[in-house]
Amino acid sequence: MHNYDYFVPTRLVFGRGRLGELSKYVSGRGKRVLITYGGGSIKKLGLYDRLRELLRDFEVFELSGIEPNPRIDSVRKGVEIVKRENIDFIVAAGGGSVIDCTKNIAAGACYDGDPWDLVMNPRLIGKHVPFFAVLTLSATGSEYDGSGVITNPATNEKNALMGEIFPEVSIMDPEYTFSVNAWQTAAGSADIMSHVFESYLVRDGNIFTDGICEAMLKTVIECTPKALKNPEDYEARAQLMMVSSFGCCGLPALGRTPSPWVCHGIEHEVSAFYDITHGAGLAILTPPLMRYSLSAETAPRFAQYGVRVFGLNPDNDVMANAEEAIRKTADFFKSIGLPATLREAGIPSDEHFGEMADHIIAHWFGDFKNALKPLGREDIIAILKDAL
Repeated sequence: MHNYDYFVPTRLVFGRGRLGELSKYVSGRGKRVLITYGGGSIKKLGLYDRLRELLRDFEVFELSGIEPNPRIDSVRKGVEIVKRENIDFIVAAGGGSVIDCTKNIAAGACYDGDPWDLVMNPRLIGKHVPFFAVLTLSATGSEYDGSGVITNPATNEKNALMGEIFPEVSIMDPEYTFSVNAWQTAAGSADIMSHVFESYLVRDGNIFTDGICEAMLKTVIECTPKALKNPEDYEARAQLMMVSSFGCCGLPALGRTPSPWVCHGIEHEVSAFYDITHGAGLAILTPPLMRYSLSAETAPRFAQYGVRVFGLNPDNDVMANAEEAIRKTADFFKSIGLPATLREAGIPSDEHFGEMADHIIAHWFGDFKNALKPLGREDIIAILKDAL
């Protein structure tokens, strides 16, 4: 059992019709609020109008157009608004991209320099403007963690914002995910699973958090097809929204070998160069990374996953079960409509793979030598080539 610290200060407010409770949580926070959101889906949902109604007693400012793989330019715009208008608090309405961007805005507004500095050097992160989240997509878990991911297109960098920049309250009504299309639903589910794999597929686990990880994976595998078949299946959407919050909050990692989050580190490079959907990139990279990591030493971990999540026969050969678990993982991603190769995602060659590997080694927060199977530069390139 490894030592751990665990602290999550965010209040989760979950369930049908809970949005109206936002008013009591923002009461007394000041009078000037910034609403941050993406491409306008919150208006189609009626969420925008509902937020304006709930915030009618406040002076409201807006930052719209936050991108998937949120960009530092949007962060800079938000920081400018917060500083210029003396914003008291922020309400982020959307999925993980909007919430991640808002975290950088909230911290950047309390920093004198460029907010990209905070991405590159987390030691510069200090105070942040209070913010609240209204979730519309089950995927990243950003509603219940203190970090995020920001892209800088000028430098082809997509890096983690590693701080304790937590939402004060996250309101999660599964009905606001009914309109999420099949592609984003599937990609979000792959993202949830990848978060769990990053904690689960490590050298040392324990009974408690093994069970947590396995239950989360089984939930996604069971509920994603139901949500795809019937987008207004409340129970399926609710289960996915529930489980998404716990992927990055640290709970699945308690007492385990600290993980360098290898798959996310590699995928961030892919989507930094090619701007592909994050969850789709994770689905592509997961099976090659698993295949690379499989050995006589690691096979029992993969076999356990196969037995407990996919129901494989525990009496079968350990290596056979491990290999079958990896195949079933790839088959699941394919069954929910996600691409199996980088070429299917529009990435034609290995042109940038060396550059990606170099950047990971230089800037990623985790040490890939501490992965389930240690990786260096050439190993990263080999995994990317396997994913082509």
